[in-house]
Amino acid sequence: MTFSELALNPALIASLPSSINTPTRIQELAITATSTKKDVLALAQTGSGKTLAFGLPLLQQLICHSKDESELGVKGLVIVPTRELAVQVSDSLQKSAQAVSVRLVTLCGGMPQEEQIAQMDRNPHLIVATPGRLLDLVKQKHVDLSSLTQLVLDEADRLLDMGFWPDIQTLLGLMPVSRQTSLFSATLPDNLRSLAMEILDEPLQLEAHTANSVVEEINEQLYLVNKGSKTQALLSLIKQSAWKQVLVFIGARDNADNLTKKLAKAGISVAALHGNKDQAVREQTLDDFKSTKIQVLIATDVLARGIHVEALPVVINFDLPLSAPVYVHRVGRTARAGQSGLAISLVCHGESEALNAIRSLTKRELSLSELDGFPVTDKPTTSNSGERKRAPRDKQANRRSAKKRSIKQFKSKTDR
Repeated sequence: MTFSELALNPALIASLPSSINTPTRIQELAITATSTKKDVLALAQTGSGKTLAFGLPLLQQLICHSKDESELGVKGLVIVPTRELAVQVSDSLQKSAQAVSVRLVTLCGGMPQEEQIAQMDRNPHLIVATPGRLLDLVKQKHVDLSSLTQLVLDEADRLLDMGFWPDIQTLLGLMPVSRQTSLFSATLPDNLRSLAMEILDEPLQLEAHTANSVVEEINEQLYLVNKGSKTQALLSLIKQSAWKQVLVFIGARDNADNLTKKLAKAGISVAALHGNKDQAVREQTLDDFKSTKIQVLIATDVLARGIHVEALPVVINFDLPLSAPVYVHRVGRTARAGQSGLAISLVCHGESEALNAIRSLTKRELSLSELDGFPVTDKPTTSNSGERKRAPRDKQANRRSAKKRSIKQFKSKTDR
């Protein structure tokens, strides 16, 4: 099937990058479903083209409003969880929006409010926003959602969790009930699916791939290593391979900075990216990584969702995420748009519970191998026989010690 067969506006089709010739499965399904004016719940793997899947039909719906300047007010809204994703979605849709005279504005934190308020004076038809900044500007009466006709929640599972849900609920209460709502995500646990159905009206449910699945083009390799050997194992992998770009995911900000220092000391071109970084620094760091000025980027999960790096060859999990869906989003940064990619995970015994959760979610075996040169000497917390690694404490001895009132009482009679 071609984009023309999907009855899209010729100007929209002409605005697409030359590398995009035919619609992906999720694009084909979503463009067709959205044209029915019904709500949509769409699940598709990372890297499968979800932005254009909701962006093209959204712009198609807004063309009529862009032709009638008497129709003021925001008509379309895309809500995303992070500022990086907001910028990326806007960049992906901007050329197509201009092609059909749809004015698009980006509202997200980390940028001066004054500039965004000034952009709202342009009477935009479409807003791409993060929940916090959008709600802030709504409360200040710089944004009016009362004329909204189209709403898209991108990375819906993240937006529906407890961190964003209160803001989303408030924003939904400020929109017309008659709007068309679309939810897009790569993962959607059952508890969040029920929540999603509360804000959708008899939606068309689209699954371009098996729910919570990983792209087949991703070669997943998991290595069991000692916890204290992970840094050296990572260095070994980087130095032995000819990767131009390596995206390394790590759980904590402090750990990201510490690992960055160790890799830099070893002569690696590396930078860290996390929430404590200034927005301008974050944008410059990401640009430097995309242009291969930086070989290795150490990132917390601020990058796990939606960020597209062209032809990224490898993703490495320095540690496994505590949330299994995050693993799917992390490894989905490689093998995008039908390309192949490599996802490596360095796993220690203490991460067995996280690994089992990932196996359960993705329905993949994810067997562990040993990494050459890094023999495993650490022992699991519990052995196969069920015996504890450490001997149980002598609780009676602890109680006797607690009753001692001075250091003299701890001495034996021969020492007194």
